Amino acid sequence: MARKRKGRDISGWLVVDKPAGITSTAVVNKVRWAMDAKKAGHAGTLDPEATGVLAVALGEATKTVPYITDALKAYRFIVRLGAATNTDDAEGEMIATSDIRPNDAEIKAALGGFIGDIMQVPPQFSAVKVDGVRAYKKARDGEEMTLAARPLWVEELLLVDRPDADHVTLEMTCGKGGYVRSIARDLGEALGCKAHVKSLRRTWSGPFDAADGVSLEQVDALAKTTELDAFVQPLEVGLADLPEVRCPMESVGKLRNGNAASVIASGVDFGEEVWASFEGQAVAVGTYRGGEMQPTRVFVPTPA
Repeated sequence: MARKRKGRDISGWLVVDKPAGITSTAVVNKVRWAMDAKKAGHAGTLDPEATGVLAVALGEATKTVPYITDALKAYRFIVRLGAATNTDDAEGEMIATSDIRPNDAEIKAALGGFIGDIMQVPPQFSAVKVDGVRAYKKARDGEEMTLAARPLWVEELLLVDRPDADHVTLEMTCGKGGYVRSIARDLGEALGCKAHVKSLRRTWSGPFDAADGVSLEQVDALAKTTELDAFVQPLEVGLADLPEVRCPMESVGKLRNGNAASVIASGVDFGEEVWASFEGQAVAVGTYRGGEMQPTRVFVPTPA
């Protein structure tokens, strides 16, 4: 018999403004401990030295993680020109240098090649799997790999500051699976000057903004108190990109048992993915079938 997981039945989102020097997994573990939550996860890994939005899902909100992972995200980052590293960021070893320093006009022109649907090769030090092994593990052992390019949607990539000849500050809005380190590396190659990421901050992710995030210091200070609970956002926030349909009371039990049931919808297309609510609370996510919905994910109400 499986052991029952200890902790509270708490559901929702806690947005953490992640500091540098800690892994995303460590942040999730800290939040789970502080909230005494049975279950927690995050929507989108940040590198250990990166800062900004790390949206931690608690309880039933973990079922909405894919919708945040798929949402647009924004980053502000500083690129160091004139040097390439083996990790494509400042934590790695320098592997090439250049005396070339492009001007602002040249940089802006090059950025255009990274907007829209692009193909991007992940960094050698990344979490993608190669023959069942994480690439960063192979890279640490000195193994060089040919990683396959992956599609990425880049909605916007802007030059926002040029503090000196060696550095540029960029802002990017992109879709799922983007590596900022690869953008910096490839930009350096396109400009012929070599480059890597010096610092990186995720400013927003889907509906979550860094300005609304709590610090790890706050998490520690308010651990195990109801004051920390006050920062938890409803799990429904994670469904913001899906159309909402309403279900009558007689449909709630059917949907939560995985059965199709009638819903009330307006402006929803047949076959569209939707989420159903009852009195403002999420009941299920599923496919709209014209007057009814077939659930694919159901939400168990949190005990009062």
